[in-house]
Amino acid sequence: MQTDAEMVKAVLNGEKHVFAELVRRYERLVRGVALDVLGDYHSATDVSQDAFIRAYERLAGLRKPESFGPWLMKITRRCALDSVRRRPKETPLKTTINAAIEKSNGRLDEDKQRLLAAVVKLPKPERQVVMLRYFGDNSVNDVAKILGRSTGTVTKQLSRARSRLRKILERSEK
Repeated sequence: MQTDAEMVKAVLNGEKHVFAELVRRYERLVRGVALDVLGDYHSATDVSQDAFIRAYERLAGLRKPESFGPWLMKITRRCALDSVRRRPKETPLKTTINAAIEKSNGRLDEDKQRLLAAVVKLPKPERQVVMLRYFGDNSVNDVAKILGRSTGTVTKQLSRARSRLRKILERSEK
């Protein structure tokens, strides 16, 4: 399996079809970041497409091809925030992870459903770092770059989130 850096270099060398593999590799994480900002699945899907287009157009400006993932997450977050600013003032129909859990088709076992339900209950800043760190498989430094926070802040938020998750899960066992 090629690394992100190898794939970025291939795209820059004219193998444009390789970008499709980068899209497949990151589409769920990109949509997750957009969904976290927007709260609406359809808007998140639109923003995800915009983020990939913007990334493709600016790929030549990426200084460190090995940092493609965090760079793409930053672009996604910016696109989502831009979308929020442009959005007319209306109350969006919010799709939540809780609804997905309740309508689960059996894909997640009971423990994973409990964990996901607990993550949803975290405050937004902690939920963001947990999703990016553990579900997105990013390093703490990458999470800090994506969110524009210091590494120390992200580390502290992860620590608090783990503590809260422990308490939430303990309460749910009773």
